[in-house]
Amino acid sequence: MNPPRLADRLLKLVCAPHRLEEVQGDLHEEFAWQVERIGERRARWRYWRDVLGFIKPFAMKRESVTGSFNNYPTPTNTVMLRNYLKIAFRNLVKNKAYSVINIGGLAVGMAVAMLIGLWLWDELSYDKYHKNYDNIAQVWSGGTDPQTSKIGGSVSLQFPMGAILRTKYKHYFKHVLMAWWVSGYTLKVGDKNFQKTGEFIEADAPEMLSLNMLKGSYSSLSDMHSIILSKSTAEAIFGTDDPINKSLKIDNRIDVKVTGVYQDIPKNARFGEVQFFSPWPLWVASNEWIKQCENEWNNRSFNIYVQLQPTVTMATADAGIKDFHYKNLPSSFLKEMQKYKPFVQLVPMSTWHLYSEFVDGKPAAGRITFVWLFGIIGVFVLLLACINFMNLSTARSEKRAKEVGIRKAIGSIKWQLVNQFMSESFLVVVLAFILSVILVVTSLSWFNELADKDMSLPFTNPVFWLISLVFITLTGFLAGLYPAFYLSSFQPVKVLKGTIRLGRFAALPRKILVVVQFTVSVVLVIGTIIVYQQIQHARNRPIGYNREGLINLSMNDPNYKGKHELLKSELVNTGMVTDVAFSSNPLTAVWSNSGGYDWRGKDPEKDSDFAVCEVTHDFGKTVGWQFIDGRDFSKAFSTDSSGLIINETAAKYMHLKEPVGEFVKGDDKVSTWKIIGVIKDLVMQSPYEPVKQTFFFLDKNYSQSSQLTIKINPTVSAAAAIPQIENVIKKIVPSASFDYKFVDEQYAAKFSAEERIGKLASVFAVLAILISCLGLFGLASFVAEQRTKEIGVRKVLGATVTNLWGLLSKDFVFLVIISCLIAVPIAWYFMNQWLLKYDYHTDIEWWIFAAAGIGALIITLLTVSFQAIKAALMNPITSLRSE
Repeated sequence: MNPPRLADRLLKLVCAPHRLEEVQGDLHEEFAWQVERIGERRARWRYWRDVLGFIKPFAMKRESVTGSFNNYPTPTNTVMLRNYLKIAFRNLVKNKAYSVINIGGLAVGMAVAMLIGLWLWDELSYDKYHKNYDNIAQVWSGGTDPQTSKIGGSVSLQFPMGAILRTKYKHYFKHVLMAWWVSGYTLKVGDKNFQKTGEFIEADAPEMLSLNMLKGSYSSLSDMHSIILSKSTAEAIFGTDDPINKSLKIDNRIDVKVTGVYQDIPKNARFGEVQFFSPWPLWVASNEWIKQCENEWNNRSFNIYVQLQPTVTMATADAGIKDFHYKNLPSSFLKEMQKYKPFVQLVPMSTWHLYSEFVDGKPAAGRITFVWLFGIIGVFVLLLACINFMNLSTARSEKRAKEVGIRKAIGSIKWQLVNQFMSESFLVVVLAFILSVILVVTSLSWFNELADKDMSLPFTNPVFWLISLVFITLTGFLAGLYPAFYLSSFQPVKVLKGTIRLGRFAALPRKILVVVQFTVSVVLVIGTIIVYQQIQHARNRPIGYNREGLINLSMNDPNYKGKHELLKSELVNTGMVTDVAFSSNPLTAVWSNSGGYDWRGKDPEKDSDFAVCEVTHDFGKTVGWQFIDGRDFSKAFSTDSSGLIINETAAKYMHLKEPVGEFVKGDDKVSTWKIIGVIKDLVMQSPYEPVKQTFFFLDKNYSQSSQLTIKINPTVSAAAAIPQIENVIKKIVPSASFDYKFVDEQYAAKFSAEERIGKLASVFAVLAILISCLGLFGLASFVAEQRTKEIGVRKVLGATVTNLWGLLSKDFVFLVIISCLIAVPIAWYFMNQWLLKYDYHTDIEWWIFAAAGIGALIITLLTVSFQAIKAALMNPITSLRSE
């Protein structure tokens, strides 16, 4: 028997399984003859060489395989790997639909995992731009409420603390920096105004924050009238000119000179939004009220940042300053504070972003929750794609069973088969990885906008490629592990005799994996709906005023002084404005809190704490606040200069059943105000938290008014009104910057974090469902193909298209129902825990779970129905002849 005959016989067997009996005799005879002729080991190698890549012999010339067996060299690992990949590639080309589903699904899953990986890296590397990251902290002061035993506090500190920390605790700290809050300012150069975000901080800031100084040095803020600009800000203001020693004004009142330019701080840093730094002493000198706080312990308005000495640990310094109050406060002030058990602690830079919430006075999980959440989502989405591969590979096992049987019969051992199928897996993963990189590159700008990030794929970073290699290896191993060992476990005798029966439970692993896929998808859908519900719940919360048509401007320019009434009358005279008012803070924020107030019936053991806002006479009319009792401020009553309006929460907080007419005394025991009205709560801070008790005082002389609120005439458009409002302001205060904001937009910004999380979750949920449906589509195609002859017989016996559609769809519907039953309690538990973080939150309603379940079933039916109906409509004659 000539060698080519074996290859021909084996190829015929693969292409025509019904000729098994005809080939079996020749197969055994040939094998025995070869063993007798050249030995068992060499015979097995020869069989393997002839059969591996069983498509190849079609193109082989008979003379290429004739001659002595010694002409066949023992295949090396490289040759074997090349052959594995050739066969894998040919299988992919042969089964195009299967390949598209596998590669496309994996590519989407890997792209999602890659995007989430970039997002996680950005979050976990927050603030690490600063070289002194591990040694920088912010000072936090807290205490225990004697009434509730709750520990609270804040980073708002007293002015004198900075000097004491710098002198008495210098053995702990290399730098102690007083700072103001990061805020928006107007930088004026000539007649041009630029709105920029800045920070007033002490001169050691560039060194402590390890700024990359492009011009100037770490001592650039040593001059009291200096300013250092970010590179982008310097270019925006001065273009290509050298900015050093150029003069400009901050808020048209503070003269400074540019002494340095630093590389922009990355966006993923606390100071990433800061576009300029200016010295703290300059801010103090420019604000008389701050000067008065230099030795004042009653005012907590300032920030303090510290950098540890090189030999000091965070724990040592934290313990060393804990009893700061007891060692440094004046006895009279300490006596009042002792009942709160005050303490001071350090908040490390490593906790500023990810552990931004405080529980019992310690940094607690904040944004780190979302890091874990999206990390888990990324793993699951990638797992869904891998599940598709495993499902489709095992589903096609019967088609490849004879191939495995022949390989084993002629000498292939299990590890060779495992390598074959693993090589197919890795080829799919590599192709999917290439496609996923293309998807990420094309979608990254959109993703950055959605996530409010500035991320990019670090192609030039070797670490990226190392991680990618590990990523490909793990994914390929995970995706191919089960199919490889499953397929290689078939017994050749049973396969070649056609007696292999996979059994009633053979499809059980595939069904379990489908359940896992849809469980994850349904959980994501439910979570997305609940996040959306929470946002809408907060949006629809009564806010106590009408924000429609309101715009807000900050009056930082000193030239506004004395022009409030003129500005008001001129704006109203345009016909574009109905009302104008002034206040000490905008409608969407509370900038001042105060305590020490006393009133009739107050518990002497309880200290008071109120949000405070100074307003002018027409403020209430302009914003449309709503009275529960009493009246508004009025110019008809001269006594209103000592009048007081409180909100509904304040009335409850003070336990006053009839608050109008009651008197409130200040902490100096001399100042007295009479309550003239009670209004509904204004939601000025977080819409997810309870409204704080608030006092509204009359600012009759505009001494505290820094905010301008304008009500646009509802009969005109904002586009028509804004230019005329700007003209009036420019005419009366030419130096002022017209940087206005719509109040409804300022309020909407309070939902940005939750909306961003909701949008990201919805995108990932859609992609998870898409990947799951791809797998479902592939499995439905396989089942329809597998049952082709059965469908033909049923149609001949009278089955309708509807009957056949139900027959092919019911199993998948059942699996999705199981997925929903598992997903509902999981989603309820985790989303309920998330909602409990908010004092003002929505309830989880039953219809959310019903909608998610019904949606999953509809998607399943649409996915499966295409293949089911296609198979049901097939001509039964064609079906019965299919094999």
